[in-house]
Amino acid sequence: MITTRRHFLSTGARAAAAVAVAPTFAAILQSCTSDAPVGPTGNWVELAGSLQGSLIMRDDIDFAQLNTQYALAYLSVIPQAIALCESEADVVACVKWARRNNVPIVARSGGHSYAAYSRTTGLLIDLSQMNSIDYDPATMLATLEGGAHNREVYRTGRAASVSMTHGRCKAVGAAGLILGGGIGFNMRNKGLSCDSLVSTRIVLANGEVITASATEKPEVFWAVRGSGGGNFGIHTQFVVKMFPVTNVTWFKIQWTSELERIFDVFQDIAFAAPPEFGVKFMLNASNENGPNKLYIDILGQLVGDEAALRALLKPVYDVAAPSFEAMKTLPYWDAQEYLSEDGDPEYVHERTRFAFDKIPPAGRDTIFKYMREWPGTSVDVIWKYFLLGGRIKDVPNDATAFPFRNATMISAIDLEWKPQDQTVLSENLAWLDAFHDAMEPYTSRNCFINFVDRRQTNHLEAYYGPHLERLRAVKRQLDPDNVFNNPKSIPL
Repeated sequence: MITTRRHFLSTGARAAAAVAVAPTFAAILQSCTSDAPVGPTGNWVELAGSLQGSLIMRDDIDFAQLNTQYALAYLSVIPQAIALCESEADVVACVKWARRNNVPIVARSGGHSYAAYSRTTGLLIDLSQMNSIDYDPATMLATLEGGAHNREVYRTGRAASVSMTHGRCKAVGAAGLILGGGIGFNMRNKGLSCDSLVSTRIVLANGEVITASATEKPEVFWAVRGSGGGNFGIHTQFVVKMFPVTNVTWFKIQWTSELERIFDVFQDIAFAAPPEFGVKFMLNASNENGPNKLYIDILGQLVGDEAALRALLKPVYDVAAPSFEAMKTLPYWDAQEYLSEDGDPEYVHERTRFAFDKIPPAGRDTIFKYMREWPGTSVDVIWKYFLLGGRIKDVPNDATAFPFRNATMISAIDLEWKPQDQTVLSENLAWLDAFHDAMEPYTSRNCFINFVDRRQTNHLEAYYGPHLERLRAVKRQLDPDNVFNNPKSIPL
């Protein structure tokens, strides 16, 4: 079985892999040997001279190694230059220079936009070198630079025995995570990532820097918590409230029989589970052991011991014994090493829908039908859900821009392929679209902006829901020329 962010290593191998950290864009740059870089010419010379960091031009030898991202399918959009910013002043200089020279801009932190919207044909403003985190134990506030990634959150959290609601992929930028709402195994117990945000600094399209918080520009603060990145400006700093961590029991369990019954019984368990239970449910189709062989995985954590977890899962164990089981009670950050991965680049397309109740039997049958009819690639495919509820719903739906707090789950179809699958790709994408459409009656028309989707047609309703007009008003205030935009961003 191929090991990607969808497929998890064995316990021993995963622990060994935990010591390996994927390089940042800055680390890639440091490893390059540019004996004779081309360097900037024309108007670009002015920009290069104003930066503390480096300006890498399209013809420079380092460019190809830096011009990367998570979604490999969209590498055809190539910037003219990449600015590796070292400070907020560098970001301001980039924005002002680009406006004067009529060059389009986009910011990149982790480069994990599923639709590759952290790309441009103009100037790519890369914040990955601005990745420090300063934690104050007296206030439990962590100040993250705009280019900090989950890996830095892990490192800081482990040292101080604290956490926030973070993602599984270490290479994901905290900026995109927080701005889109932010999900993780802590969310049912501690809220979304954006719920921990105390303040943020934003470079606007005119080069002005503002701070947004509950007391300073509160309407902007409302808007940036859940509407997604790339809408209002470039965020250079986030202050978040951390929480102390203790032991958790992590688990990965798999079933290969009685799958429809497992689906139903586990859904009943999940919906009745306490907020301390965080889980990702996966129905997988694999061609490894025969055409479209299906199996179920669950992955997650419980703030509690192994006995409590086994008691919670007993009804599903009574349906069928698992074909694989791994669980262990560990200190929080040790457990995360069994739940996380690096988040390396892939050929992938993911389509999501929020559900506001359980998936009914007709919806379950639709899921199994499409999974059994999957055309097939050289990699597995997954229908999955991330369990919501718990303390996410404690925050009023209009308190932040995240519009779907009453949802019970985020469902997703996760299609991955390899370059050798090009001959079957169009058939697989047609299957993906049909499956996505077929699930609307059993879920909703609403979708998750952190997993932004180029193929989503009703994107204004899907991503922004009832908050669209209020977000438009903030957009007109902060970015009246629509400098920060992508095909799914907030329109004027």
